[in-house]
Amino acid sequence: MPEMDDFNTQIIKEFRANAGKVGGGFDGATLLLLHHHGAKTGKERVSPLAYLPVGDGYAIFASKAGAPSHPHWYLNLKAHPDAEIEVGADTVKVAAREVKGKERTEIWERQKAQMPGFADYEEKTKGIREIPVILLEPR
Repeated sequence: MPEMDDFNTQIIKEFRANAGKVGGGFDGATLLLLHHHGAKTGKERVSPLAYLPVGDGYAIFASKAGAPSHPHWYLNLKAHPDAEIEVGADTVKVAAREVKGKERTEIWERQKAQMPGFADYEEKTKGIREIPVILLEPR
């Protein structure tokens, strides 16, 4: 995982240096930085994630690029749903909740239309797991 840590560190630096804008493969994408606490350790972590605006909240997707397991940040939010995000130059305290049923379907379909790579992730996880959709709501 050190390679992924280095990759994320570079994205975080670029995000903060450019008020939330990141280039390369993420050019034009809506990104936020999720501050979450380890489920077991309680240690603060920061994860750059794509998001979709939903009302006054932010939907994030536990796709892990189509891996068979959930990302650590998802498990951390399940254990500690109070979190903080950086969006652009702003910092917002949020409460995380997993959306289900029709609400999940509507948000998920919008995300796939906006960022078609998520449909690829869904195909990779078919029969293994459903990609969780988490709504971060300002608190």
